[in-house]
Amino acid sequence: MKYMMLIHQGDAPTPRDPEAWARLPEAEQQAVFADYKALNETPGVTPGLALDEPETATTVRVQDGRTLTTDGPFVEIKEAVGGWLLFEADDLDAAIELAARIPAARLGGAVEVRPIMEW
Repeated sequence: MKYMMLIHQGDAPTPRDPEAWARLPEAEQQAVFADYKALNETPGVTPGLALDEPETATTVRVQDGRTLTTDGPFVEIKEAVGGWLLFEADDLDAAIELAARIPAARLGGAVEVRPIMEW
């Protein structure tokens, strides 16, 4: 089964926020880089991409045949997806185990594990 890991950064510090990142001990910063490297090298993982800040999003809806756009994300910014990856696993338990290794899950964010429908 294939699973998508939607990484919700939440309060997790990232290098994109130099002030918050600097508050992490150097050992933790190095652990984050090492963890993502190991994740991307895990068999069955297809690395995804990091997404730009939620404020750069445009939300699109169609109502009464008209395309409407709104600047910014649809969800609360703290809940916005910061990145993603794909994982082909034997079962949900294996996917959860991998999700727990994603640094955002331990640093104030969360990882949503969602099965990919196969048609």
